[in-house]
Amino acid sequence: MSGRPRVLVVGRSRYRLPLPDWLAKKWDAIEETLDYRVLGASDHGGALMNERFRLRPRARPRLLDGVLFYLRLPFWIRRQLAEFRPDVVVAADPYVGAAALVGRRLAGTRPPLIVEVHGDWRTFSRLYGSPFRRLLSRLTDRVAGWTLRHADATRALSAFTSGLVEEARGLPATASFATYSDRSAFTAHPVAPLPSRPTALFVGALEAYKNVEGLRAAWRHVTEELPEALLVIVGDGSRRAVVDRLARELPGRVEHYPRLAPDEVARKLDEATLLVLPSWPEGLGRVVIEAFARGRAVVATAAGGILDLVTDGVEGILVPRGDTVALTDALVRMLGDRELAERAGRAAHARYADWHATPDDFARDLRELVDRVLAGAR
Repeated sequence: MSGRPRVLVVGRSRYRLPLPDWLAKKWDAIEETLDYRVLGASDHGGALMNERFRLRPRARPRLLDGVLFYLRLPFWIRRQLAEFRPDVVVAADPYVGAAALVGRRLAGTRPPLIVEVHGDWRTFSRLYGSPFRRLLSRLTDRVAGWTLRHADATRALSAFTSGLVEEARGLPATASFATYSDRSAFTAHPVAPLPSRPTALFVGALEAYKNVEGLRAAWRHVTEELPEALLVIVGDGSRRAVVDRLARELPGRVEHYPRLAPDEVARKLDEATLLVLPSWPEGLGRVVIEAFARGRAVVATAAGGILDLVTDGVEGILVPRGDTVALTDALVRMLGDRELAERAGRAAHARYADWHATPDDFARDLRELVDRVLAGAR
């Protein structure tokens, strides 16, 4: 095929038009190598359409936004298949992929479908948001498995997510590479020395899969061993009440910020001794890479994509999933031994280069995957 392949990218990511500069860099790089269109969701405000983007506004009532988005998505995809006539469709997750498969059938056309796997889809229905999602878990598991088996190709983020693909499809992911993320806020300044006060930082959604309850239980024991230690939590979600309760129980030893900009998160990393991430499944763990950029050690669960990033005893300490005692011991050990934290932080900073990617890197990897899929289709 000569020229740039036409690619329709579909997902539920929320965009605001015009794009912010950091995100525009990614899509500008992709435009150099692919003729693309994005079908996604709209953030609050901004236009719904430009030359490259077709965004859907939030549904009313807000409670049904997610359900209505996925139910309507096959018809939106059918329209884009007719208008844009892509050579390839890229779906951001297995559920979007299922809608794309239905949309192809409705449109009577079959451009190859690439389904991305960014994490364990079973988390979506079991450990995220309302507990009522669990009622849908068997259905959503079947939909995800069916989609991966019928996709023309798959893309994973890590060895862990490639393994998930192989478990469902019988084959490892067609390609595995991370999505470009703007980390300029985390690389703009030299690494700062560790703070005098032993401080642990958690950054992430306050959801069940992040094991917020386990962190709360561990931190109560940590403060018994290290009364001067501070836990800083950045994030919001359905388990926020757990964090609010911990802050009330341990005033002066727990701080909570529901939302911070990237440069503010970078500053909190500089003010921390280590990053703590007690998640059960993580597709990759973007915040771990950000901690590496700031030269900070990591105490995390030995599960999921974290294992692709952190080597136990090198960049930090890994603990068994759900083991509150081990999490407590690891935090006390790292927070109480400045030399150990500094040594692990230096190793973490050296490892950052392995995970640094530019917009051009991502665009090149995506083009190679598209070319590979089109060659197979021919």
